[in-house]
Amino acid sequence: MNRNLRIFCFLALALAVLAGCSSQPAADSKKAARPLDKIQGKAQILIENGGSMDIALNAGDTSSVYLWQGARRYRLFLRTPVKVTHGEEYSVEGVDAQKMIDDIGDPDQGKNGYPLLSSCERVVRAVWGGIAFDQIDLNAQVLRTRVQRYPARPVFLVSKIEQMTSTGTKKSGEADKDEKVKEVSVAPDKQSALLVEGSPVLTAPLWEPKGGSVKCPVLIDTEGKIAQLETGAQLCEAVQWSTFRYQPPVQAGHPVKVRTDVEVRFEPRK
Repeated sequence: MNRNLRIFCFLALALAVLAGCSSQPAADSKKAARPLDKIQGKAQILIENGGSMDIALNAGDTSSVYLWQGARRYRLFLRTPVKVTHGEEYSVEGVDAQKMIDDIGDPDQGKNGYPLLSSCERVVRAVWGGIAFDQIDLNAQVLRTRVQRYPARPVFLVSKIEQMTSTGTKKSGEADKDEKVKEVSVAPDKQSALLVEGSPVLTAPLWEPKGGSVKCPVLIDTEGKIAQLETGAQLCEAVQWSTFRYQPPVQAGHPVKVRTDVEVRFEPRK
């Protein structure tokens, strides 16, 4: 009798341990789930010859949908077709592909090619996990090809997109006033002395691990923020220009916009 009781207690304890072990990964997996990225800005619709691969990643749509958030432009790819109106404001949820790829990391620090195909597969699964395996493989290949070609131009895989409602209109003549603000050119060394926030020294990205220096032509608005990046150089596009702020530019007591070059140095990855 006592022997049977001991056996029963042992089996009960073993089952409890197994149940705890089996439930732990699920809890850890849920805890480790990556929150979706969110961006908001104005939509830009372009008719581009992105090729059949871009079309395949974009639910068969031949037009290119971009979203401008400040001076940063995101290329949106949608799993299902959605009507997006040029110039309207949208809120978008999904995955910033390059950001997630960099968060995943690379044991070779980009020395054997960027990005890794396995990282692209994880990105696709994170946002479009409900599709077939062969579709995931295809999308991952397309994503990798595009990121390899333009590693600094953000690719955003969309899970949800909503048009924002208007909260108000500009006062009459306000837009015209902004258009009439004078633009001046300022030497890079002189403008750099007016930098209040942001660093021109950054760590090299995974896709360019050796780093280097680059001059980036920009337009600074009357508030001292980078309003426009005027080059397609990939190292320039890799800079988070929203973190830069200068003293508000003024000439003869009037606000002006400034065109200048910002020299950015990317230190080699270790």
